[in-house]
Amino acid sequence: MKHPMKHRKHLALLLFVASALLLQAQDKHALSLREYLTNVANANAAYVAEKYNINRAEANLKAAEVFPDPELSLGYTNNEDWNLQMGYGIEAEISFTLELGGKRKARIRVAQSEKELTDALLNDYFHNLRADATLAYLTALKQEKRYEIQRTSYLRMLSLAQADSLRLQQGIITEVDARQSSLEAAAMLNELYAYEGERQASLLHLLFFQGKDSSGTPDSITGEWTCPTHTFALPGLIVTAQNNRADLQAAIKSKELSQNNLRLARANRAMDLGVSLGGNYASEVRNQIAPAPAFTGIAAGIRIPLKFSNTNRGELRAAQWAAMQSEEQYRAIELQIASEVTQAWVGYQTACQQVEHFRQGMLNEAELILQKKLYSYERGETSILEALNAQRTYNDMQMNYNETLYNCASALTELERSCAIQLHSEGEL
Repeated sequence: MKHPMKHRKHLALLLFVASALLLQAQDKHALSLREYLTNVANANAAYVAEKYNINRAEANLKAAEVFPDPELSLGYTNNEDWNLQMGYGIEAEISFTLELGGKRKARIRVAQSEKELTDALLNDYFHNLRADATLAYLTALKQEKRYEIQRTSYLRMLSLAQADSLRLQQGIITEVDARQSSLEAAAMLNELYAYEGERQASLLHLLFFQGKDSSGTPDSITGEWTCPTHTFALPGLIVTAQNNRADLQAAIKSKELSQNNLRLARANRAMDLGVSLGGNYASEVRNQIAPAPAFTGIAAGIRIPLKFSNTNRGELRAAQWAAMQSEEQYRAIELQIASEVTQAWVGYQTACQQVEHFRQGMLNEAELILQKKLYSYERGETSILEALNAQRTYNDMQMNYNETLYNCASALTELERSCAIQLHSEGEL
């Protein structure tokens, strides 16, 4: 009776752990995909930081509208030898630079292009952030389902081990068979611990996307795999992507920015005029040799710079090469988009085929075999090893199906990313 007593204590411990695992997920907020993506859009720390680029671009646009500041100069002259009575003089002059060649207009165009480029880059950043956040949620859901599958298998095996313990006392089965089922339950419990760790890690990763401290308690998630299948025409998807992709819009704005920088470089080569207007006052000179009355004078002038620097065409050539480079980059992004859409489309089609293959009865067949094997084992018509093999096969089949559903949902998300469109509802997976 010594070994059966230890066996019952082992089963009691397994039952206690199972109860704790069943109660572990209670009293937690269930986070839906829609709520999660809303939190990402409103509170993701990196996205909030990226938004400041818009404010900077708007401030730079405002600064580009400023005219050159005028300059005011004042002067005072006096003879230090008061005995000569040469009098004193006061001068005042205001001057400003008259920009020619459309410099100010070119600066404004450059700042406007930079703002539009910043808008496009922010849209592209958010588009990719949303896709990455969705994939993180899908990963968490996959880990959640893996945990549930393993827990269900463990509880089934625990129930079998408990029944084997009673049959051992009744002398229906051997001690080896009872120990085998108990050992299998303990091994499943060990795997369940590993799945729980992976599940918690994936939930903590969702806190990062929501801009929350990872030291907090992660929410549980809610959702079921639906994996809606869609039929897409690849050429239409490529055209849609080229019309919608924010990175292509950013490439267009980059081309415009390069052209405006080229215009600014050309405008900077134009000559600027300096215009000045001033006046002076000289007091009465009472020197006996050369007396002079007090008088007031007015002066005006134009300052013409000598643009020797125009012989250096480095700035202009750099702007020209940048414009040519942006044109080639635009063409490269067009080709990249077509390639990404094609790869995402192929990946989604393959994932859908795998899901359909599973849905043709593979899971039902595996479950039916498991039920028959367990029934036969309980009646003593088959061995414990055959029942355990059926349990492992069914468990692996469920895990593979869960992985396939995840791959299908992920492929649809990647297709959304590549086309910059929303192909399924935020509440559906």
